[in-house]
Amino acid sequence: MLLPLLAGISIPLAARGQQRDWNRDFKQAVGLYESGKYPDAAAQLEKLVREAPESFEVQELLGLVYAAQSQDARATQHLQKAVSLQPGSAPARTNLATNLARLGKNELATEQFRKAVELEPRSFETNHNLGEAFVHSGKVAEAAPYLEKAQQLDPSSYDNGYDLSLTYVQIGRLADAQRLIQELLTQKNTAELHNLLAEVEEREGKFVDAANEYEAAAHMDPSESNMFDWGSELLLHRTLDPAVEVFKQGVERYPASQRMAVGLGMSLYARGNYDDAVKSLLRAADLNPSEPNCYFFLSRAYDSSPNQADEVIGRFRHFAELQPKNGRALYYYAISLWKGKRAQDPDLDLKRIESLLTQAVALEPKLAEAHLQLGNLYSDQNKYAEAIPEYKRAIELNSDVADAYYRLGQAYVRTGDKASAQEKFEVYQKLREQHLADLEKQRAEIRQFVYAAKDSPSAKP
Repeated sequence: MLLPLLAGISIPLAARGQQRDWNRDFKQAVGLYESGKYPDAAAQLEKLVREAPESFEVQELLGLVYAAQSQDARATQHLQKAVSLQPGSAPARTNLATNLARLGKNELATEQFRKAVELEPRSFETNHNLGEAFVHSGKVAEAAPYLEKAQQLDPSSYDNGYDLSLTYVQIGRLADAQRLIQELLTQKNTAELHNLLAEVEEREGKFVDAANEYEAAAHMDPSESNMFDWGSELLLHRTLDPAVEVFKQGVERYPASQRMAVGLGMSLYARGNYDDAVKSLLRAADLNPSEPNCYFFLSRAYDSSPNQADEVIGRFRHFAELQPKNGRALYYYAISLWKGKRAQDPDLDLKRIESLLTQAVALEPKLAEAHLQLGNLYSDQNKYAEAIPEYKRAIELNSDVADAYYRLGQAYVRTGDKASAQEKFEVYQKLREQHLADLEKQRAEIRQFVYAAKDSPSAKP
């Protein structure tokens, strides 16, 4: 929300000869404000406010001068005084509301915007401002009626139309959003409208149309966000060759974008290019060593391509050192040490790996995969009595992991409990027959990453 210009400045009429100088000084302050000489305007107005503390015009202008200098706390006292002097002034309430919003006092700001609407219900500005206030407060459904009213009052307002379209999308009024976006496109053909229309098409299940709109947005404005959205749409629906090409272009244009590097790594992994996927995800880890998403996918890719073991282990070690109280960080480090070298390294420190896994489950007891791998570690050492509780715990936490049932069944066989083993093997077989677990899981992981990456604060303009 922009701070409005001072509305309706009126110069007090001179009732006495001495007031001619006062009026001249006030006019001069107005000129200083309008020319951007805010410190000089403030000095002039501070003198005038001492002489006429009940002057609405002086209090209002002094508040705006301080607001223009980002001295919002000082601005507030003068803007509040102005409202108390003229409570029927919608511009005065708007100025105060804008200042309160800048101070983070959203509830108070919204109340002032609401009072401005009550004073001028047929004003585009008052309705638009109140709608925006609700949006900024996260009350999107409450914003819609006021943005709709503003749109009716001024259908040519692109900004209000875009915000209303976005509001429609967020509250699920997709048909209204699509209609309004199409209207706005006839007025102003912009990348952000094509991007928003793509989101509508995606939510309606029109994936080809969504990809086309994301592509149009990226061609019009190849920003990091538009390139990522286009590549992500292709990746989500497993149009893998084009997704790889889009993310490659994105990485070239935006080499400092971690989510672009992760997107490329995931696209390569989904396509089966595991070595290249690991390289891209290693690069993502270097761009932001504390961000956990890239390590999750690096761990997945490393399972299929252990050829770069030393580099991968180094990244996971660094992550664990950065976040020693993060159970997942310790888990990833343990698995990286174990997975790549267990077959060819007779000197592998299994005690170290066991220690990391036990620390991981202690820090994050509900980490099912850590319990599963701890069970696997015990089984590999023929410690089946110790492995069985870990497998059971993994199944309690995630009953959909087919491998946990299979490994638990094997452990029961080794301990002579053939009946329990047969039961677990049957569950394992049913899970494998019900769905292609690995593919479905991969798709779910991709969706989770894409939506989280789009919603992250760093991704928002």
